[in-house]
Amino acid sequence: MAIYVIGDVQGCYDPLMRLLDKIRFDPRQDTLWFAGDLINRGKQSLETLRFVRSLRDAAVCVLGNHDISLLAAFHGLRKSHKSLKTLTEAHDYPELIAWLTLRPLLHVDTSLGYAMSHAGIPPQWNLATAQACAHEVEQQLGSPTLPLWLAHVYGDQPDRWNPTAGLYDRHRYILNAFTRMRYCRADGSLDFDEKGKPKEKIAQISDISSELIPWFEYPTKQSLGVTVLFGHWSTLGYYNENNVIALDTGCVWGGQLSAFRIDKNQQLICIQCDDYG
Repeated sequence: MAIYVIGDVQGCYDPLMRLLDKIRFDPRQDTLWFAGDLINRGKQSLETLRFVRSLRDAAVCVLGNHDISLLAAFHGLRKSHKSLKTLTEAHDYPELIAWLTLRPLLHVDTSLGYAMSHAGIPPQWNLATAQACAHEVEQQLGSPTLPLWLAHVYGDQPDRWNPTAGLYDRHRYILNAFTRMRYCRADGSLDFDEKGKPKEKIAQISDISSELIPWFEYPTKQSLGVTVLFGHWSTLGYYNENNVIALDTGCVWGGQLSAFRIDKNQQLICIQCDDYG
């Protein structure tokens, strides 16, 4: 039995199949953890969703920002990305959306010592808080009032954690933290604009970068007791330090698609991808 964590697929189904061939994935005994953003930009989002759904208990998948955007598009709250036309016109589109809606924001396995979310875990939260916040929003995602809730939680504010905030403000922060976070400002608030690699940012704009800190390097970050697996940050690429492992290696941009084995020997396996963007 093997457990592999896979970074952002973003509709790159053919590269995913090549990667699974390389690791000799056997759904009868192996498990795949997907770090979110199964869809968008790539040419084969439909095939990707159908495949991961077909794996049933052999796959764990957390929601990413592009997955949330697809849910919003399905409910008429925004336009879907042009790359998703085949998916949105498929006969099983509603069934795939129903499956996607029930995916978690956070997956924790303390026996293995790992937690996985698409963008990470805010530095102000311990693991219990992260699990409680994820559960709170997951209940909304599974609710019949999902369209109304989604209409209220799109936005960038508040960008700072406040456990006593109003319901929609609280949920908006939680959803953004799990699916969109990269940098924190010096005061602990989240910055959603900067997407560059930390070293590049420091080299180019030193006066601004001094105020932007990768969430996992924030000085007062809470101890979680597990290693956090995440994607979302293609310019960061593979990163494995200080109990965090980043696995978005830019497959859709012509980079690599990566799988990281976590059940036994920590092992990174990658395949090169074409530019699907």
